Amino acid sequence: MRKFSDKKLLVATHNKGKLEEIAALLAPFEIEVVGAGEMNLPEPEETETTFVGNARIKAHAAAKATGLPALSDDSGIEVDCLNGAPGVYTADWAETPNGRDFEMAMTKTWAACEKIVAPMPRTARFRSTLVLAWPDGHDEVFDGKVEGQLVWPMRGAQGHGYDPMFQPDGYTQTFAEMDPAKKNDISHRADAFRKLITCFEV
Repeated sequence: MRKFSDKKLLVATHNKGKLEEIAALLAPFEIEVVGAGEMNLPEPEETETTFVGNARIKAHAAAKATGLPALSDDSGIEVDCLNGAPGVYTADWAETPNGRDFEMAMTKTWAACEKIVAPMPRTARFRSTLVLAWPDGHDEVFDGKVEGQLVWPMRGAQGHGYDPMFQPDGYTQTFAEMDPAKKNDISHRADAFRKLITCFEV
């Protein structure tokens, strides 16, 4: 595994919540974190059908455009009774002409479960694939997940995305009801990060 020895890391996301989460997880390593939005990078088209495929597109495009090592995350929620949907298309389910509306996406997801009268609990998992890419084309891949179930109605005002309807196994709160530090400790992204940080350790 290639070690990360730079002092600056580009995070290939325009999602402010995701950038803050990643910056917090990297804080102990004293690495300067900059987002794709700050660098005015365009969002590349995500044409792959897997988390790793789309994460690679984003990381390599950002590294090539800036000459900086770039970290990207492709993540989503897989609902078992919907055969793993929305999965890779989680963000697409939230798309509207005026930007992403995750409240609409969550409502759509629950309605899809209701339509097929899916039994309870409606098990699901958050998945995260991190790709760390260097300008020379090399990359390292790290996968993470957290198991849980869907709840309705939505609960909590913290977090982002599908957090208000996801209750992780072993907890009574949704991700959106949890203290962000607690969520960051047990999330799918944290699971992937525990593997990623082996790149940063001396």
